[in-house]
Amino acid sequence: MSIEIKFIAGFAVITKQPDASASLYRETLGLPLERYEMTGYHFMDKFPGAHHFGVWPLEMVAQSCFGQDEWPTSILEPTANIDLELANAKAVESAVQEMQAKGQDFIHGARMEPWGQTTARFISPEGVLISFSYAPWLHDKDA
Repeated sequence: MSIEIKFIAGFAVITKQPDASASLYRETLGLPLERYEMTGYHFMDKFPGAHHFGVWPLEMVAQSCFGQDEWPTSILEPTANIDLELANAKAVESAVQEMQAKGQDFIHGARMEPWGQTTARFISPEGVLISFSYAPWLHDKDA
């Protein structure tokens, strides 16, 4: 028997700073997180599914972000990556400007990757590499 994964059922960051992390996702990114009062767990259900899951070597992440094989010691080393897909490349640029106005530092602003995806990346308080992205092939009617 082989396991047949249908879709990503859930993704949660693991953090030692739950208030800072919940604030980023709720107030800054506008996700409608609820708070389970008994435990303080912040969550949202029925969020649209993922189109990609991967195991990304840190060396490749460093190359993608900085053009070098080593992750800079001055920046929190990421423990996971989540791509937040936006409507188009202009929306990525606008999201960066909005987040920067709210005080968010970015590893890099909006740029076109060699494979045709527009990305801008920053690190969350718990070490998740968050990308605002636009991958045109995900918006094709046949995708």
